[in-house]
Amino acid sequence: MRRSFSALGSHKWLKPSSTYTNVYCFVTNPPLISNPNNGSAIFRYLSYFAPQRRQQPDPDDPANLLKEDGVSLCSQMWLENFKEPDKMATNLTSYLRRFELWVLAYQKVCCDELGAYVPRSSIQRSVLENLLALRNSVLDDRFKWGSRLDFYIKSPRDKTDYESLSKRKIKAILTTTQPTAFQDRIVQEVLLMILEPIYESRFSQKSFAFRPGRTAHTVLRVIRRNFAGYLWYVKGDLSVVLDGMKVGFVISSLMRDVRDKKVIDLIKSALVTPVVTSKVEDGEKKKTKKRKYQKKRVLADDEPKPDPYWLETFFGFAPEEAGKSPQWGHCGILSPLLVNVCLDELDRWMETKVKDFYRPSKSDVIWNNPEGEADQGNTSWPEFVPTSGPDKTRKMDYVRYGGHILIGVRGPRADAATLRKELIEFVDQKYMLRLDNENLPIEHITKGIMFLDHVLCRRVVYPTLRYTATGGKIISEKGVGTLLSVTASLKQCIKQFRKLNFIKGDRDPDPQPCFRMFHATQAHTNNQMNKFLTTVAEWYRFADNRKKIVNFCSYIIRGSLAKLYAAKYKLRSRAKVYKFANRNLSLPLLGKKGKSPEYQDLLRMGLAESVDGLVYTRMSLVPETDYSPFPGNWRPEHEKFLIEYLTLDEPKTLEEQKRFIREKGLVSPQDYTSMLVWNYKRNAIPMDQVSILKDQPFLLGSSSNYNRDNDDQKNKEEDEDREDGLRIARI
Repeated sequence: MRRSFSALGSHKWLKPSSTYTNVYCFVTNPPLISNPNNGSAIFRYLSYFAPQRRQQPDPDDPANLLKEDGVSLCSQMWLENFKEPDKMATNLTSYLRRFELWVLAYQKVCCDELGAYVPRSSIQRSVLENLLALRNSVLDDRFKWGSRLDFYIKSPRDKTDYESLSKRKIKAILTTTQPTAFQDRIVQEVLLMILEPIYESRFSQKSFAFRPGRTAHTVLRVIRRNFAGYLWYVKGDLSVVLDGMKVGFVISSLMRDVRDKKVIDLIKSALVTPVVTSKVEDGEKKKTKKRKYQKKRVLADDEPKPDPYWLETFFGFAPEEAGKSPQWGHCGILSPLLVNVCLDELDRWMETKVKDFYRPSKSDVIWNNPEGEADQGNTSWPEFVPTSGPDKTRKMDYVRYGGHILIGVRGPRADAATLRKELIEFVDQKYMLRLDNENLPIEHITKGIMFLDHVLCRRVVYPTLRYTATGGKIISEKGVGTLLSVTASLKQCIKQFRKLNFIKGDRDPDPQPCFRMFHATQAHTNNQMNKFLTTVAEWYRFADNRKKIVNFCSYIIRGSLAKLYAAKYKLRSRAKVYKFANRNLSLPLLGKKGKSPEYQDLLRMGLAESVDGLVYTRMSLVPETDYSPFPGNWRPEHEKFLIEYLTLDEPKTLEEQKRFIREKGLVSPQDYTSMLVWNYKRNAIPMDQVSILKDQPFLLGSSSNYNRDNDDQKNKEEDEDREDGLRIARI
């Protein structure tokens, strides 16, 4: 007994190979098996080295759940929904379980939070475990929207220790307005990645706001392309919908296409959960003391920089139709998608009205097709439409941008009034919104229609029409027609500049100094304003008066900076600023007053910034209006790619291509390659394309002819070999 105990006392630990489980084996010393007749000792010794059963992968290990790339999974979802757009979505919980989507959502939210992309390989394991805990809480119905203190995962920028906070700080967090929690944004992003491909394949082509690949420029190009020749316009303002709708109506709109209880309940809880906001009463305004000197706040290492001044200024130019973004409960980035889901029924109803209203006329040279799809006339000038009349084609079109709609009617005003009455009844019945004639005004094209800060107006043109008569005689006649003009509103531009304190006065706008850039250098100030002017020029890209409106903006900005430099460098007037700094303010003003060495010397030593002059100081420098053709059946690039990919992926498409090749007597690249290889094997020499086509004309035929001729030649060779064999046998 003592011997066996001493034998067990002297031991060592052996680490097994990767084949066995991650368990250390306890091994006894060789004296225990020195006697070969000791069978029990040998069995006990070998039992320690018996191969253990392979352990199953841990389902709670985040590394085992990352089986696929999140981007490829999203691409698969887009392809499935565009392949079957009318299919009811029932099993979305399976996508909600995919941990790859949660990691991708975390990367996107971190990119918005930190301003830099976070690769998947650089995400720490502790973060993945917290993200997995957030996913499990959503699947187990334990997740609560709007949590202020209990978090499954926190932002990388949030270094707050919530356990050591005082009662006063906790009360302030619970009762005041706080930014959206980091974990809420991740859940919103996951829901958006799941729901967006489902509804984007179903949405109407008449809606353009809050959708990928569609912008306000798209609406303007569609109006220029399709609204030519319309006399009466109905403008509708349904922006009240953006403030919020009844939860029951939103859920019923979602359940038309989605029947997944987990996703529906998650969105419903986001709509029902109240949002804590703090309101400051008028009598309880805090008194702030003015400080003589305020230090500039230094940003943290991981804190993103605030929006630059030029971007804040351009945001002030946002038109009324695009200046409002919906925020429904705790839905966050899901709110715009929900708005389009609710208003999609209005789009479908209007599409039916557009189709029913169409009444073609044979005397019309543009729209005389009974189906109303193929437009005739001058395709290179689609904006030109002959004058309308009682015997012309009646037509209607419709676009929606967010909560604003625009309807164009080619026909009498009575038709537009009837449509307005039906629209008021539909909105009242479906959305419980009380609209009147003031909310849906009917305006004639001659008065100018304001939409997205652009004015739609009509210009009567008299082009010379040339055509060939009988006998080959060319006849020239003066025609009359209308041309739709989309011009930027100068009045609205002045209003926006006045709101931003850049000008004063109405009739004769006078630029005001931009004192916010007083402490910035001349190079930095000019750079900021150049970015602003470039962005404004891009915004008015499709306006007919692009040169005029951009030149006016440049005049206002240049005058504002000249007054700023006159006050900063004590030059008293704008004329002296232009004299010293040139017309585009490109020459440094400090060097002209003698307070510093020569500017060129400082620039050569790297002690001064190069001053860029203002752009668009002359009208000839402003780019021309973009009149590039816009197709009638336009789709965004990503949708065209998806549709083309699905078309090529169908077996029917491949069969049609093969049949076309056979009918035309062509050779596919695969068959042509096989011909090259076969001729090389037969002749043992490489042959180029010309020699093959010259020596064997049958290669120009189809592949079936090639195979048939090849079989005939092979049979002929076999017959010759058989005859040679018989001849040798006789001999």
